[in-house]
Amino acid sequence: MASEDDVRRICLGLPGVEERAYERLPGFFVKRNLFARIRTRPDGLLVWRPTVLDKEALIAERPDVFFQTPHYEGHPSVLVHLDAVEVGELEELLTLAWTLRAPAKMVSAFEGRVSS
Repeated sequence: MASEDDVRRICLGLPGVEERAYERLPGFFVKRNLFARIRTRPDGLLVWRPTVLDKEALIAERPDVFFQTPHYEGHPSVLVHLDAVEVGELEELLTLAWTLRAPAKMVSAFEGRVSS
């Protein structure tokens, strides 16, 4: 199962990522764009998704792992129970979130490096 340390390691391993406080909790930014953040009420990790429909599909398929609060209804981000997600899946979730929020040139360079 994943931990906050895993989140931090994965996020900070992506190009151009900074960890900054967001509402007094750890947030992960690429340039000025938030793509993930730790939450405490409720406990979980907020991760950016491509669309609201994508988020809703994740929640419907695996409500033990993915959820939302009323605050995030209609927003393309999903909450993740860290204690219910494997580290490999967490890495996929965070990398996708990063690609959605990073500048296109940065994403192209990263994808070129990864596929080489």
